[in-house]
Amino acid sequence: MPGPRNAGPGIRNLMNTVYNGAMHRYAVFTACCTFVLLIAGALVTSNDAGLSIPDWPLAYGSLTPPMVGGIRYEFTHRVIATCIGLLTIGLAAWLWKVEKRSWMRWLGLAALGGVIAQGILGGMTVRMFQPPPVSAAHATLAQLFFSTIVAIAVFTSPWWNGPVAEIDDPGTPRVRSLVIWTLAAVFLQLILGAAFRHKGFGIIPHIVGAVIVTMLIFMTAGALKKRFAGLPALRNCARYLHILIGTQLLLGGGAYWSRMYGAQFPQPIAVMVALTVVHTVTGALVLAATLVTALIVYRMLKADRSTAESRPTTEQIA
Repeated sequence: MPGPRNAGPGIRNLMNTVYNGAMHRYAVFTACCTFVLLIAGALVTSNDAGLSIPDWPLAYGSLTPPMVGGIRYEFTHRVIATCIGLLTIGLAAWLWKVEKRSWMRWLGLAALGGVIAQGILGGMTVRMFQPPPVSAAHATLAQLFFSTIVAIAVFTSPWWNGPVAEIDDPGTPRVRSLVIWTLAAVFLQLILGAAFRHKGFGIIPHIVGAVIVTMLIFMTAGALKKRFAGLPALRNCARYLHILIGTQLLLGGGAYWSRMYGAQFPQPIAVMVALTVVHTVTGALVLAATLVTALIVYRMLKADRSTAESRPTTEQIA
């Protein structure tokens, strides 16, 4: 949507390309499918099904193994991953063909490289019998890839490609700085969580990371809510961050309890599987939500504090 001709200095119009609704919807669809893939991967890990198929890329030497036991989780995960790979090829090719923003074309190629690397790490995990560093890298890259696709969906959205008012951040510390520190902490926490799930080390580093992430998210969301309560985009970011971190803390406690309780059983029990899967994928949502918040903050807030505050109306931001 084109910006107004008489937009003042407080309005930033980054629209150097025509909004492509079909491509945006395709990016959103790819992000949703990638989230399904995260669920499938978490089901494999939680059910101890990672080595139920001992070969790769085939499954017991064929394309259609018997769907029994843990094989159904691992094989379903592989099938969904293949579909995501095809969707990513289509997204990268589409971006390269129609996007006028060169950095967006390269971001599409980066997403394609990410999904290829993810497939290679998945194969290495099987062939090397799940070494913790490789398995943790595979799990972490999955969530990083998901966030990349989410970012592409944001960059192709009508909101991003339209005029948005720039405003001052009157507080200290600056939200721009807070959100970057928060994003980095969330990503590091996901690495710690992946290492714990894949038996790289114990729970203590993960708990310490959770405390730091919680503090930073509450600081960031609190600053957004207090300073920009009249701006829906920033207020909603604060709301979603509060909801997700609260949910994640409850799920983390439940997942750890179920893991301790289920240790006495020879096979993973349903409550442990369910809580661990939901906790894992909610972590991916926390990372994606923090990334989206960072993008919106950098889109809307001025880099330097100006002497005169400029606060646009809700209609300008919504």
